[in-house]
Amino acid sequence: MVAYERTGHTILVVEDDIFVRLDIAEYLRDCGYRVIEAGTAAEAIDVLESNVPIDLVFSDIQMPGEMDGFGLAHWIRQHQPGVKTILTSGYIKAAEKAGELCDDGPIAKPYDHQLVVERIRQNLGFVRQRRAADG
Repeated sequence: MVAYERTGHTILVVEDDIFVRLDIAEYLRDCGYRVIEAGTAAEAIDVLESNVPIDLVFSDIQMPGEMDGFGLAHWIRQHQPGVKTILTSGYIKAAEKAGELCDDGPIAKPYDHQLVVERIRQNLGFVRQRRAADG
């Protein structure tokens, strides 16, 4: 059973596999997060460039299109450095390389939903502290 908790945070889930994306997006919504979904890095960038405030991007590494999850993470660091990123992959070597782009390393697939939520909470806790210090 998912413990519902109204968080006020918005998570952008970027995953090309519709079933994986729907599953984690639904779980995160049940946990109280506002969730926006994208199937490619290009779609994610469109969302990030809009006026929708995004607190964290949860992205697969292997995606179709001109940009993969690594490219998206680099783009976020350059253009939206306040947005936290968590990368995930079913490929162990890709997951290991992702550690360079995530503050606390990647999440390997298949992932445990509760682990995903714990990592999101850790990352967003840091965001809240930094915003309080900035204000």
